[in-house]
Amino acid sequence: MLKRRVLLVEDHPMFRRGLKRMLEETGRYMVVGEATNGHEAIHLTDVHHPELVIMDVQLPGVTGLKIARILRKQHPSMRIAFLSMHVDDERLFEAIRAGATAFLTKDLDFETLLDSLRRVFAGENLINNMILSRPQLAWRVLSEFRNLGTDSAGALDVGASALPLSARETEVLDCVAQGLSNKEIADALYVTEQTVKNHMTSVLRKLDVNDRVQAVLYAVKNGWIEIGPQHYATVEVSQTA
Repeated sequence: MLKRRVLLVEDHPMFRRGLKRMLEETGRYMVVGEATNGHEAIHLTDVHHPELVIMDVQLPGVTGLKIARILRKQHPSMRIAFLSMHVDDERLFEAIRAGATAFLTKDLDFETLLDSLRRVFAGENLINNMILSRPQLAWRVLSEFRNLGTDSAGALDVGASALPLSARETEVLDCVAQGLSNKEIADALYVTEQTVKNHMTSVLRKLDVNDRVQAVLYAVKNGWIEIGPQHYATVEVSQTA
């Protein structure tokens, strides 16, 4: 039997390892990679080309919701299933916009999880089924469709289409927002320092800003990356690195 290729993106090691073991014991799935954050998820997706990414909504650094937009832009045919401790309309809406196929809670029993994955691979969009049970969310989604007009791709991926940066440029800018130096960014992304500098030059040109601080603030304002208050000082320190 041909095994389905799955990438796990989860920063809690015990949960991730347990999920991997249970999936592989079924004989139906092969976990081709394990990522703990968004940067690793993008890198491992490019390397292993999984059919499905099972990803935690809350990840350190860039959230899973934003990483999903980047992954879907780079790999349109790949399926994404979100995992979360709980479900609310706001997260569901953002998951729909990101092009996810399923939104699953971590307290699901394993048989229900397996059935959900089977349906995903059979072509079902489980998020669409959830919308029908949430009238307010359904109206919000319909309103979004009206605002966007007809989308030939059939998705609400507003952020990905509006994002002028490449996936790798977004990664580099997020690392800058976390206060990393060029060397630290190079180590994290498995590239050279010169490559990091080249990406930042491209970022500054595309965003029409003068320095890294302006680039980060511009990206935060547009919702492409997230940054906590404690990061503002570190960004200023690292901009000359």
